Amino acid sequence: MNQSEKRATALALYPEDTREAAALLKQAVPLMVRHNIPPNPVHYALWYTYSKGANPELNRHIDRVVRDFESFPPESATKLFREYIIRDELEDARVGQQQAINLVDGMERDVSRSVSGSLNYQNSLGHCLEMLDSPVEKSLPTILNELQQSTQLMQDQQALFLFQLRSAQNEIKTLREKLEQASLAASLDGLTQLLNRNSFNRVLEQALSKAPKKVALVMLDIDHFKKFNDEYGHPLGDRVLEHVGQVLRNSLPPDAVAARYGGEEFCVVMHECNDLDTARAFAEQLRLKIQSLRIKARGTDTVLDTIAASFGVALSKPGDTLETLLTRADDALYLAKRSGRNRVQ
Repeated sequence: MNQSEKRATALALYPEDTREAAALLKQAVPLMVRHNIPPNPVHYALWYTYSKGANPELNRHIDRVVRDFESFPPESATKLFREYIIRDELEDARVGQQQAINLVDGMERDVSRSVSGSLNYQNSLGHCLEMLDSPVEKSLPTILNELQQSTQLMQDQQALFLFQLRSAQNEIKTLREKLEQASLAASLDGLTQLLNRNSFNRVLEQALSKAPKKVALVMLDIDHFKKFNDEYGHPLGDRVLEHVGQVLRNSLPPDAVAARYGGEEFCVVMHECNDLDTARAFAEQLRLKIQSLRIKARGTDTVLDTIAASFGVALSKPGDTLETLLTRADDALYLAKRSGRNRVQ
C-alpha cells in the first residue's frame, strides 16, 4: 500500500466532517476525563472511535478494560491502538513478508531446475569424453584432441557454474527460513507463544467460512488479575500469563487453536465441534488445571494466591460472523464472572 492509499484508508476510517467530528469530540473527552485518561493522541483515537460506535469489538474490549481495572492502563491502550486503529498497516507488513517468502520460494524452484539441468548436461559431456577415449582412425587425432580439450573446458565451466548455483541455493534456503521465522513471530504473542489476536481472528474467520461445519469458541479471563498485579507486581503477573499459556498449549486437542486475545484474556477455537457440552467439558478441564497451578515468588518459598479463571463457551450457528460468535462467548464469560467467577458458562 503506497502513501496515497494509506491516506485514503485513514480518511475512510474517519470520514466525518467538522460538525460530526466536533460532536464526537464532545462525547470522547468527557469519557476520558471520567476515567482519568491522559488526552494523548493514542487515547483520543481510541475514545473517538469508541464514541463513534463503528467498531463493536473495540467497544467491547474498552468496556472490559474499564470494568476490570476501573481505569485505562497505558499498556491496554497501546495494545488496543495497535490491534484496532493501525491494524491495516500491521497487516500490510505481514502480507509483505508472505510475498517475500513466495518470491524466495519461486527463486529456489528456478535454481533447483537450473541445478538439475546442469547435472544432466555434465553427465552428457562425461559420456562424450568416454566415447572420445575409444579408438579412432589416425587421421582424426588432432581434431579429436581439440574437441576433447574443448569439451573438458566446457565441463570445468559447468562444474564451476553448478557450484555457484548450489551456493546460491543454500543462501536462498537460509533467507527463506529467516523470513518464515519472522512471519511466525509476527503471528504470536511474545509472552505466551500463543497466537495473537489478529492471527486468531483470521483462524476463526476461516473456520466460520467452512459452514455448515460448526466450531466452538472458548473464552477465558483470569480472575482478579488486576489485584494480583497490584499485590505481587507485573513481573509475577507475566509469569502467571506464561503458565496459563503453557496449560493451554499442553491441553489442546489436535483440532484446536489457542490465543492470548488481550491482557489476561485467552481464546480457544475447537474446529468441527458439534456439541456444546463437549466444549464446556474441555473448558472445565482447563479451569481445574489453571486452579491447580502453584507459582512461587522468585527467591522465596511463598506460594502465590490460587490462580483462577472464568470461562464462556459458545457454539457457532448458521450465519455467524466473527463478531457475533465472540459476543456470545463474551456474554457467557460475563455471566460466569457475575455468578461468582472460577466457573464455566
